[in-house]
Amino acid sequence: MSSEPTMRIITQDTVGGPEVLYLTQAPRPAPLPTEVLVRVRSAGVNPVDWKTRQGGGMAAVLGDPPFSVGWDVSGVVEEVGFGVHTLKAGDEVYGMPWFPRQAGAYGEYVTAPSRHFARKPAALDHDHAAAVPLAALTAWQCLVDAAHVEAGRRVLIHAAAGGVGHFAVQFAKHLGAQVIGTARAAKHDWLRSLGADELVDYTQERFEEAVRDVDVVIDLVGDEHDATSTRSLRTLRPGGTLIAVPSGASPELMEAARAQGVRASGFLVEPGGAALARIGGLVDEGAVSVEVEDVLPLAEAAEAHRRGEEGRTRGKLVLRVAS
Repeated sequence: MSSEPTMRIITQDTVGGPEVLYLTQAPRPAPLPTEVLVRVRSAGVNPVDWKTRQGGGMAAVLGDPPFSVGWDVSGVVEEVGFGVHTLKAGDEVYGMPWFPRQAGAYGEYVTAPSRHFARKPAALDHDHAAAVPLAALTAWQCLVDAAHVEAGRRVLIHAAAGGVGHFAVQFAKHLGAQVIGTARAAKHDWLRSLGADELVDYTQERFEEAVRDVDVVIDLVGDEHDATSTRSLRTLRPGGTLIAVPSGASPELMEAARAQGVRASGFLVEPGGAALARIGGLVDEGAVSVEVEDVLPLAEAAEAHRRGEEGRTRGKLVLRVAS
């Protein structure tokens, strides 16, 4: 009988619907030099998780099943490998380790380079901290690194009430931009409280007819849904930028953008402990809030995916891995 330590983890043996996810036991990882072993307290649930589970998303990176999805974690450092100087055992941390490679965040332990993590914001419990990394890094890197948003810019954010969107609204406002968001009317008051200046109910009017002279569009919907990226080109002023997140920028979209005198770009988020440290500072200052719609136990990962795929979540869904 093996004495190797094990852990609980959600995995899948085939691609498919939420029902392919199941809870099992796996060997507990050990940190290599420059890595830390983190005991996961909570794991965030993101659209890329269920897209990967279905065979899209990052499935091509992970290879054939079996594999384990999930990249958002908040937990406690259990052990540090040789060469780690920024963290120590007992530190509370959060991060998006290894993306787009497998991280296994829906499990009791993960290992990753120490600089994939940052100290958890003191203002947040683990459930709320786990909702931050992938969504917040996506919003931050889109606005700061890809679009170079500055004070006075007009920024249109599609799916403003979602996981990435509600961070993008707050970050754009923090950067001094004028923020326009698309969302159902029921979420408008909440988005105004986060800093949105203008809001469009996309179920009642065509956003491209209501919005003009935008400098930057952050499209979190994609051309797969009612040609949102292509329609967004009409809202941009000459020289403007469209960042197409879920669908990327197809050759057709990029050509249409060039013909209109604007730029279209795809985007994929990267791990970033330094950016998470800065974001955590904004959270602790009270400049950024984190919305968690619900917290489910790890064993209910399939239910979390079902609810997330409905596309009506306000903020994030989170799995509680350990109390």
